[in-house]
Amino acid sequence: MTDVFFPTFLAAGGLLFAFEHATVAGKVVLAFLCVGSVFSWSVMITKLRVIQFARKQTARFLDAFRKDRQPLRLFENDARFAGAPLFNVYRAGCREMTFHLLGSTEVDETFRARLGSSEKISPSQMRAVNSAMERAVGETALGLESQMILLATAVSGAPFLGLLGTVWGVMDTFTDVAVAGAPNLATMAPGVSGALITTVTALCVAIPAMFGYNFLVTSIRGMIVEMDNFAAELASEFEHKYVDHNARAPEYER
Repeated sequence: MTDVFFPTFLAAGGLLFAFEHATVAGKVVLAFLCVGSVFSWSVMITKLRVIQFARKQTARFLDAFRKDRQPLRLFENDARFAGAPLFNVYRAGCREMTFHLLGSTEVDETFRARLGSSEKISPSQMRAVNSAMERAVGETALGLESQMILLATAVSGAPFLGLLGTVWGVMDTFTDVAVAGAPNLATMAPGVSGALITTVTALCVAIPAMFGYNFLVTSIRGMIVEMDNFAAELASEFEHKYVDHNARAPEYER
């Protein structure tokens, strides 16, 4: 009987054979793992595209920003760099700076003239500009990190779910063997094979998710550092051109 069993196993294929002999509980676990795999791959592909696009847009934005030594020029021209995290920081800082310089964030044909005749702001007002940029960094970082919990869950949860299916399947196999009273390889092998497929599937879900998670986390952290560095650079430009360090705070701030 053993001689007949092994050729049949090889002909059917290991995974197919194992799936056919998996218990109902094992197939339920496999279904959850498949759903988790779909979600994790969707997150990885989507985030990878977002990061690639963000890097491209960031390079375009920095090139345009550093061509002109006037930090408010792009804001005045209503330039758009959708998907560039640094542009979110820039826009937040410019809106706050414009509000303190001109009393409003409206940009019209008189913007440059009003800006040229405006008085410099106080250090306390500059702190409000820095706070606005810090908030923009935090909000953009949250957007970049969104849905990463799905990858973290796939990395940490899939192996345990697969192990649960395997232990459950082995338990059922030993129960069936005990009931049948025939403890031989041909009786046990199908059940053990069906139990192990959940662990194999779980590892196939967790391993790609682990590599994808590590790559994406490293990339996102790098972009957050870039935003912090740009916020400091923009603040330095603002302080050089628009801040009077000898000025007194406005009445409403005292």
